[in-house]
Amino acid sequence: MSKSATSDTRAASPSASTSIAANLKSLRPVSSYQAATPSSSKVKLEDSEPSTDTKAGAFSILMTSHKENEAWKEASVAEDRNFRPTKSNGGRRKAPFYKVMQGMPIAVDAFRYGAIPGVTAYFLTHAHSDHYTNLSAKWDNGPIYCSEGTANLIVHMLGVDRQWVHPLPLDVATTIPDTGGVQVTPIEANHCPGSCLFLFEGAQTINAGDSVYKSQFVGSSKVFRYLHCGDFRASPAHVMHPAIKGKRIDHVYLDTTYLDPKYCFPPQPQVISACAELARRIVAGIPLHEDAAKAKQNRTMDGWVTTATVKTEQKEQDVGRTLVVVGTYSIGKERIITADWVTAIARALQTKVFCDSRKAAILRCQADPELHSMLTKDPLEGGVHLVPLGVIASDRLKEYVERFKGHYSKAVGFRPTGWTFTAPTGTDTLPAVQTIISRSQSRTFTYTQLNPMKNMTAALQVYGVPYSEHSSFFELTCFALSLDWGKMIATVNVGSENARKKMGKWIERWDAERKKRGKGEVVGYRAEDYW
Repeated sequence: MSKSATSDTRAASPSASTSIAANLKSLRPVSSYQAATPSSSKVKLEDSEPSTDTKAGAFSILMTSHKENEAWKEASVAEDRNFRPTKSNGGRRKAPFYKVMQGMPIAVDAFRYGAIPGVTAYFLTHAHSDHYTNLSAKWDNGPIYCSEGTANLIVHMLGVDRQWVHPLPLDVATTIPDTGGVQVTPIEANHCPGSCLFLFEGAQTINAGDSVYKSQFVGSSKVFRYLHCGDFRASPAHVMHPAIKGKRIDHVYLDTTYLDPKYCFPPQPQVISACAELARRIVAGIPLHEDAAKAKQNRTMDGWVTTATVKTEQKEQDVGRTLVVVGTYSIGKERIITADWVTAIARALQTKVFCDSRKAAILRCQADPELHSMLTKDPLEGGVHLVPLGVIASDRLKEYVERFKGHYSKAVGFRPTGWTFTAPTGTDTLPAVQTIISRSQSRTFTYTQLNPMKNMTAALQVYGVPYSEHSSFFELTCFALSLDWGKMIATVNVGSENARKKMGKWIERWDAERKKRGKGEVVGYRAEDYW
């Protein structure tokens, strides 16, 4: 369940009280579903008592007790890659415990398990294939709740019948029917368009799912709060969100794609700005290194970006046009290029964006008028082209550019993925928590730190970009320290017991550090959208 990653971010807001979700524009509704009116029997969330699970050490982390270790073993069996549905095993794969909210009839990103016993509401965090596996036009196992952006995408791409799709408003607590009064607040995840976190609040009313391990709180009046992160890029705005700030979260289902200290890659806004500035300089023929020593060293690189112009009878014609090519994943496979990433580069170049009709249709599922206005069907009108990530390699990119011979003489490609990031030489692989924070916040990232990959030519340059839509280790650390939580449950890279233990040790360290700092004390940040 490991993942590669690409892009998404939100610009910093001048108001510290503004949530990330405020930047997600209203999207075309898919169904007429409205927020359910709370029933008279609904538990009063404001009367919620603090979690009773305050035991220190192992009991504050789900992955460490004997009972939970057994649950993880059970989950490993359920996720066996060799599983084949037969009559003897019920015809379906059993859902691991972390796919069903404890004590609630709610499953998240669990479509591959079919109709899960006791589940009456299925939630989808975002439209990436590893989260909607097996979801198709044949789905009839229950209502699907998601953001409007995700709803648009699964109807468009997968043909899911609209009767099952119920888009929810962001930042609004909505009572979900047939769940015993559970309220959910979707929050912008800062991942891909339409992605969101889900904050569930309510009593435990049923031991739904396939796990043999049951909750002792089912039937009690205690209100539980679960924050399911799906995939997300953690930011200060998340922990300061009005629905989260000041509340104790009983379970945090955490995106642990990069829960390893070697993945402290730069903040999204800095990387986006760096790429836009680099593209602008290359296309305009501005030297990439302005000090004398570096200019001499990079004379060859700077030489190829100079744009020549000649006058014709009708107009001045650019005969040295540089094409900017951005590698993306297909949303049906993994990722989708986000508005912030592509529009930043296109704005810097003052040009249109070209992509094939399939990609354009997916991009138009987003409610982003600026992005839509930049799209063009003419590859010669668009100075920025979106292509599959696999094209951003020397041979295939060369073939792609050859198709426009006579129109573009040079090309620069951007290959965004967090997996390309490597920590500086000599970096401590087991740093203290405070070292992680101070070291990361002291660093900045600019276009001068983007270097062309090996074996490139003067006419063809490719830049690997340390960019991800998932939280870096540093961001996970700040998020964990800034939140008051009872248990933290890893949802990525959990197939190996050894991997779970390594992640569990870091969660223990975060737990100890936040208790020293004070639960819920937000780590100092540079902007609302990044630490």
